[in-house]
Amino acid sequence: MTRTRPRSDTGLLGRIRRAYDLLAREVAKFGTIGLLAFILDTSLYNYFVFGLPGGGFDGPLHDIPLRAKILATAIATVFSWLGNRYWTFRHRRRAAVTHEFVLFVWFNILGLGIAVACLGFSRYVLGLDSQLADNISANGVGLVLGTLFRFWAYRTYVFKGDALA
Repeated sequence: MTRTRPRSDTGLLGRIRRAYDLLAREVAKFGTIGLLAFILDTSLYNYFVFGLPGGGFDGPLHDIPLRAKILATAIATVFSWLGNRYWTFRHRRRAAVTHEFVLFVWFNILGLGIAVACLGFSRYVLGLDSQLADNISANGVGLVLGTLFRFWAYRTYVFKGDALA
């Protein structure tokens, strides 16, 4: 007769399963907040540069698309920080709110740099300046690369605090 070990969540497999479950929940929540921030960022950028759909007028920042992208992203960043702090990583947030926000903004600036570099490359190196080209370069390629970087940075540096409830 073979003796089987009782199944326990305290062993290595249990710890791996809990870590995976936590990561999966964080990725799903991060993705939800990111999608909403993406919609906000993209909508604001398109309004700032191209105006309202069917409005027949250029946006208020149509001559300065890089600044428009920075402004749109700054607004979306504040939204994203609130969502990630109070929902995605609420179990990891810091008591030092200002320090956490400064780190969050710093890593968002680096992530924004990735998107702006993609937009700048598309506009000024490749000479592509259509709405489609801007959205593919900044809000497609740049945003995907920036998002991967930000998720890693948030988990590693920003939301690793006191686990307030």
